[in-house]
Amino acid sequence: MADNDECVLIIESDPVSSTFIRAALADARDGPFAIHTVATLKDGLARITRTGIKAILLNLFLSDSEGIETFNKLYAVNSQIPILILSDQQHEDSAKLAIQRGAQDYLLTGLIDAHSLSRAIRNVMQRQMAEEALYLEKERAQVTLNSIGDAVISTDIAGNVTYLNIVAERMTGWPLAEAKGQPFTTVFHLIDGVTRERLTDPMIMAINENQSVGLNINSVLIRRDGFEAPIEDSAAPIHDRGGHVTGAVIVFHDVSEARSMVQKMSHSAQHDYLTDLPNRLLLNDRLTQTIALAHRSHKHLAILFIDLDHFKDINDTMGHLIGDKLLQSVAKRLSAAVRHSDTVSRQGGDEFIILLNDVEHAMAAGYSASKILSTMAEQHTVDEHNIDVTISIGISIFPEDGTDAETLLKNADAAMYHAKENGRNNYQFFKQDMHDKAVERLFLERGLRQALMHNEFILHFQPKVNLQTGVITGSEALIRWLHPTRGLLLPEQFIKIAEESGLIVPIGQWVLREACRQARAWHNLGLARIPIAVNISSVEFRQETLLDNIRTALAETGLEPQYLEIELTESVLLQNIESTTSVLHALKDIGIQIAIDDFGTGYSSLSYLHHFPVDTLKIDQSFVRDMDKGNGEATIVSAIIGLGNNLKLRVSAEGVETQNQLAFLQAERCEEGQGVYFAPPVDAQAFATRLGTSNIAYNLH
Repeated sequence: MADNDECVLIIESDPVSSTFIRAALADARDGPFAIHTVATLKDGLARITRTGIKAILLNLFLSDSEGIETFNKLYAVNSQIPILILSDQQHEDSAKLAIQRGAQDYLLTGLIDAHSLSRAIRNVMQRQMAEEALYLEKERAQVTLNSIGDAVISTDIAGNVTYLNIVAERMTGWPLAEAKGQPFTTVFHLIDGVTRERLTDPMIMAINENQSVGLNINSVLIRRDGFEAPIEDSAAPIHDRGGHVTGAVIVFHDVSEARSMVQKMSHSAQHDYLTDLPNRLLLNDRLTQTIALAHRSHKHLAILFIDLDHFKDINDTMGHLIGDKLLQSVAKRLSAAVRHSDTVSRQGGDEFIILLNDVEHAMAAGYSASKILSTMAEQHTVDEHNIDVTISIGISIFPEDGTDAETLLKNADAAMYHAKENGRNNYQFFKQDMHDKAVERLFLERGLRQALMHNEFILHFQPKVNLQTGVITGSEALIRWLHPTRGLLLPEQFIKIAEESGLIVPIGQWVLREACRQARAWHNLGLARIPIAVNISSVEFRQETLLDNIRTALAETGLEPQYLEIELTESVLLQNIESTTSVLHALKDIGIQIAIDDFGTGYSSLSYLHHFPVDTLKIDQSFVRDMDKGNGEATIVSAIIGLGNNLKLRVSAEGVETQNQLAFLQAERCEEGQGVYFAPPVDAQAFATRLGTSNIAYNLH
């Protein structure tokens, strides 16, 4: 490298950043540049003692030096080489301080590209050349200054304008001929963009302090015609050859685009990309500030945690594009339903949170929730689709339900789940028992994940009995959780949580495989060959892998398909008739038996029943339990049995507990029954013992 090469010294400890900068400068249009790279301040200080360096790119945070001291040490050794600071937004204040100490500029590493980087380096080099030229020849300085991209204005010691370059003429609106001799503050009208107050004359400060002066971060230049432009850069004193101050020069440039980009990036970081509502980050900031204000003024605020009801069904049936547009429509309605001073935020998915500041009392939040529910009652029109949407709202109040953001949000979330449990399309206030339920839910969900890994699940089996002969005709596999601290837990204590958390799929696969394995083990022992029934949840039934999982379980365990029965509820079957029919026929092709569980609790089954290739109708136990109470359940049971018999389907009654119930079912010609009247669910060994007796028929009298 020759001494007259325009060499850029890069002092950067991060190899990734260093490589990026070298690559950007190597192919820069504003080049060419010779490049020298060091990773420590020590090596940088050693390099600048030799000739050839025309500009320095300096990261203030190096492996052997940090902060403004990095710049001070470098500048003390050689203050003639222009220094550009490399900074991230976190350390931008340090970069600005370096400019005040003599650095030429700073670049935000996240916004650097090849063009802006090379242009910035070229500008500081040219600026340095211009400043050196001031010592040699005024005319030559003017030619040089007019060739650079930054605006330049110089004054004499009294603060009157002596020179403007072409860029400065354009930015101030003052031609050199008119500006010359005018007070600098007349030509250069500078205000604080936030306070709108006039800023101190930077040229006078540079002259009086005899050092470079950085501009206020919010500096705005008002052009002669009133147009405003944000600017950045610094003013510096001008010295004669004897070192005496003879005036000052200010070099500045328009940063409108840069600040606009920063504002856009800041907005993007704090707002939801889909709805443009404040996101979790901005909501937490506003909530923290509002809590502090409410605490000082002894006022209340409210959190409304909102979740769309059955939004997944809309995504599944209409597609995510329609779902996204629906969320945008919901966001607009929520924003229109509250005050401008309130905050509507999207947390992600179909969850929204509203911060109501300064509410007089808890019921005021209830009024707002009622208004929002009414607003949502009207159909949403999305791409010619008319969509009905309801929402569930949970409400927490400061300070009664929490004194910090995290607690208020958590309690509002718990109240929202309480609203869903109460039928959806309503609002609920937080109560302590909701918190306890939320804690319990979290405890069980974490435990379920451990249970899968540690084999804590077991199966119990309940016999199905022919109601005319008493012979065992089948069994139902029922999952139990052998919890390490709570003992044996029944499905109603954890299955709903498993479904909501998505764990029902791996748990269901385990039940299927274990039931098939156990049935085959009984067959191998020579016990009675009876079908084993397994419940399949809605989530499992909609899995594309359902058929493959069943085939795999049968193949791995060696169980013949006719000894496996799949039980599905009416609600599962009616979600998508066409898809359901296709899957059911595929199951029948495998050779599996199919039962409709909890029959009679649905609303549209009868019109579709003849489409489904099912074998068994299982009467829901709620009807069987209340048959003798005279509330019409006996009529329903009789109707279901008659329907099943006419369709030549097996009818099985669940929840048989008394002799009277058995007698009624026998009289109505119900083929099969299941319940504690015959036997409660028992473990595999106990069930095998029953199958191994010489007479496996129950006495029905």
